[in-house]
Amino acid sequence: MAFLFHNFFYAPLYNGLILFINFIPFHSVAIAVVLFTCIIKIIIFPLSVQSIRTQFEMKRIEPEINEIKTKYKDDKKLQAEKTMELYKEKKINPFAGIILMLIQLPILIALYWVFLKGGLPHIDQTTIYSFTKIPSIINMNLFGISVADKSVVFAILVAITQFLQMQITMPSVKKKPAVDGKKPGFGDELAKSMSVQMKYVMPIIMFFIAKSFPLVVSLYLITSSLFAIGQEYYIRGKYKKEDAQVAKI
Repeated sequence: MAFLFHNFFYAPLYNGLILFINFIPFHSVAIAVVLFTCIIKIIIFPLSVQSIRTQFEMKRIEPEINEIKTKYKDDKKLQAEKTMELYKEKKINPFAGIILMLIQLPILIALYWVFLKGGLPHIDQTTIYSFTKIPSIINMNLFGISVADKSVVFAILVAITQFLQMQITMPSVKKKPAVDGKKPGFGDELAKSMSVQMKYVMPIIMFFIAKSFPLVVSLYLITSSLFAIGQEYYIRGKYKKEDAQVAKI
C-alpha cells in the first residue's frame, strides 16, 4: 500500500511541484503551491460539479422525500426502498459526495506529505524523476516569512476562509415540522446538529491544525477554500440558468 501511495500519488505530485517552481517568477514556493493547488482542483472539477448538482437535485425532490417518510413512517425498510426508487427515477446518485471525498483523500494526503515531508528548500533526490529539472534557487519567503515556519496569522485566515466555505457550500438543515403530532426523528435532529458543528466547529479545528503545521499547509488550505467558494458560485449560477431555460420551454 505504501509503495502504491508513493509511486502513484506522492512522487508525481512532488515532481509536479518542483517543475512548477522552475517556471514560477523568482522560483517562489508560495506561488507554486497556490497554482499547483488550483490545478489539482481543476482536475477533479468534474467530480465536484456532479457532487454540487446532486445537492441541488436532492433539495428539489425534498418534498417528495418527506412525503415518502410520512407515508411509510412505520416501515423503515419500505421507506428506504421507496427513497432509492425515487433517486433512481430522478437519476440522482446520493453517494456522489462520498465518491468525491474518497477520490480526493489520497490526493490530499499526498499533498500534505509533499508540503510537510518534501524537505524543501532541499530536494529529495530519491523521489525526483530523471526528467525533472531541479531549480537552482528555491524561494521559501512569503511577505518576509518562510513558508516552512508556522504562522498564527495564516492559521486565522484558514479558519476564516473555512468558515466562509462552510456557510456558502453547506445547505442549511431546517427544523422539520412535527408530523401527526410526532417530533422530528433522531436522524433529522442528528443531521441538524452535524450541520451546525461542521459550520462552526470545523473552522476552529482547522485553525489549530494550521497553527501546528508550516505556513505552506495554511496556504494550501486557504487556496482550497477560496477555490471551493468560487466553484460553488459558478456552478450555482450555471445550474440556475439551466433551470430558467427549461422553465421557458
